[in-house]
Amino acid sequence: MQRKFKVGIIGASGMVGRRFVSLLEHHPYFTPTVLSASPRSAGKTYAEALAARGFSGPIPAFAREMVLRDASRPEELAGEVDFVFSAVGMGKAETAALEERYARAEIPVVSNNSAHRATPDVPMVIPELNPEHLGAIAAQRKRLGTSRGFIAVKSNCSLQSYVPLLHPLKRFGIRNVAVCTYQAVSGAGKTFETMPEIIDNVIPYIGGEEEKSEREPLKIWGTFNGKEIVAAATPRISAQCVRVPVSDGHTAAVFVSFEQKPSREEILAAWENFRGEPQRLGLPSAPEKFIHYLGEDDRPQPKLDRMCENGMAVTAGRLREDSVFDWKFIGCSHNTLRGAAGGAVLLAELLAVKGYFG
Repeated sequence: MQRKFKVGIIGASGMVGRRFVSLLEHHPYFTPTVLSASPRSAGKTYAEALAARGFSGPIPAFAREMVLRDASRPEELAGEVDFVFSAVGMGKAETAALEERYARAEIPVVSNNSAHRATPDVPMVIPELNPEHLGAIAAQRKRLGTSRGFIAVKSNCSLQSYVPLLHPLKRFGIRNVAVCTYQAVSGAGKTFETMPEIIDNVIPYIGGEEEKSEREPLKIWGTFNGKEIVAAATPRISAQCVRVPVSDGHTAAVFVSFEQKPSREEILAAWENFRGEPQRLGLPSAPEKFIHYLGEDDRPQPKLDRMCENGMAVTAGRLREDSVFDWKFIGCSHNTLRGAAGGAVLLAELLAVKGYFG
């Protein structure tokens, strides 16, 4: 990369925003030049805003005294950044409108939010799985009337724990999938201190999560027809999503049936040999090896395995034949790194090397 891009973070004081700040401290491609938040936090230093939210952890030195800008005024930032990461904590309709305002102000948006995941010409990308969907950006720019501005999004955080494990098996004809995800409290933007009801408990409902878990993989596996991304018709996916007393790391129990049932050796080889565009390009945030299979009976575990390859790899284990489906296995990924800020940074790296930021 011959140049460094100037980056803004909107929603910088939230949990995912703080991850963006820490990940970008020494990034070889990106220099954070603008941090923004809600109008009530604008004008405060970043350290002051975090203190007001009760955050007492370490803050990267470069960010401590940066004065927060008003995230609701994208037009004021147009000449100051090459693109922005979006991690705002607003309602879906408000977020969708705000991100489109940024795009129309000729500021590319790499979003961690769900607001535009279903928008047909907005690519929702797991960089190792569907980088070809970035082709939809040209169609989106035509719709928006922009030359630089666009929106690209990452998928729901829980998908990272099982969709990357299914993807290399598509050649065997995946027919049906049942998945139960066991999701950490940080996925709700919480800690044990701010979510005391999760202690010694399991909450069997996460609003909207099951619908996302069933629908978003089909967009990832869809095709771009020159105008929009058309979701795949198969496989059929049934999901249940449960909140569990884990700080970070989502786990998935996966059951899958195939048109042509692969052998155990074929599945393990598909995982072992899978490489995506980020690995081929040597992107800074990409894990050297995307999928790690762990042979122990009691792995993967979030506490032990969420930080595999700096939290950017996906771990799998307990591959067994099933009496109803063909095969079953366990997956695990770090929800605020691979599943949130880290996945968005990797997507931005891919966009940068592909020339989408100009």
